[in-house]
Amino acid sequence: MRILKYIFLLLFLFLIGFSVYVATQDANYDVTRSKVIKNPKATVFNYINDYRNWETFGSWILEDKTIKFTYPELSAGNGASCSWIGNDGNGNMKTIFVKENDSISQIKFYKGQTSQLFWKFKDTVGGTKVTWRGKGTLDFKSKVLAFLNGGINIMVGDVYEKSLENLNKTLDYEINTFSIKVNGIVNRKGGYYLKQFKVCKEKDVTRNIKIMLPRMRRFFEKNSLVMNGKPFIIYHQYDRTNDIIGFSVCMPISDSIHISEGSDIESRELKPYRALKTTLIGDYSHTQQTWNQAYQYIAKNNLIRNTSQQIIEVYSKNMDDNKSPSKWVTEVYVPIYPKAIVKPFYRKRVDSTRVNSSVTKPAETTTP
Repeated sequence: MRILKYIFLLLFLFLIGFSVYVATQDANYDVTRSKVIKNPKATVFNYINDYRNWETFGSWILEDKTIKFTYPELSAGNGASCSWIGNDGNGNMKTIFVKENDSISQIKFYKGQTSQLFWKFKDTVGGTKVTWRGKGTLDFKSKVLAFLNGGINIMVGDVYEKSLENLNKTLDYEINTFSIKVNGIVNRKGGYYLKQFKVCKEKDVTRNIKIMLPRMRRFFEKNSLVMNGKPFIIYHQYDRTNDIIGFSVCMPISDSIHISEGSDIESRELKPYRALKTTLIGDYSHTQQTWNQAYQYIAKNNLIRNTSQQIIEVYSKNMDDNKSPSKWVTEVYVPIYPKAIVKPFYRKRVDSTRVNSSVTKPAETTTP
């Protein structure tokens, strides 16, 4: 019994000493990790800038299968945010500063603690150098956990290193794995839809679409509307010379509805038309290549572009259906005229009862 008392006393003294030692350690931390990501700077920046992508590379997220994320209307850019719940704790993040293709600043609230996150992006040989820095203050429990894991620099640094490695693998595979197929001429069905119009520069199209789609979904939820199909984009203007792109983010509905005046949401009807369908399986960054293949097919097969109808992109499988960009499915419909069937024109010869027939050829047009 006396030996047990000494053992318990020693353990007690050890716990007191350990607690005093941990308590006297600096609670502030400043951890930085960097990695070269094998992708262009704009691609890497845009991917990290959107919280919806973090589920594909955040090491602490991938390790906790119970985590459930919630995204507001704005998930990318200045003012964007997200929140999550999981067995290891709940938290949220908010972006407080963004400099396009250069840097991002964020605030993270997790387990009652606040930390600051900073991202820096720099072109370098082989891709983009991404630097991730975190600053914050630990409570006593976190200081104990950090001590047992080799220190805060190692514990937090390990999370950053694994996440950056995941990011590199994700972008290398998910962004660069894609396929394009020209499906052929189809009859595109018409129908009613709601739309929100936007004009911007070409480089801002994808970012604006990612902002506008959640807004449209919120509008549907708020007004108890049901989508009658997949969201799609109508391109009204594509002026590369002046860098002006006009497009509408659209949601299909079963019937026409009245929208109150002053709203930036409009109700429209899409008429049926003939179109060349081309399908992209992969990230949206390859849509221009999809358009190019469609145009090449049109030229090679002597089809005529119907400029009275706009090109549309249908997001048959998007981020809401699958987090992996390599699995996304986008259908591009380029309107064309049906090949004309022209009745032969008969002309009677003066010196004979025989007839000679000739077929007129439709005038050639230039694909915009």
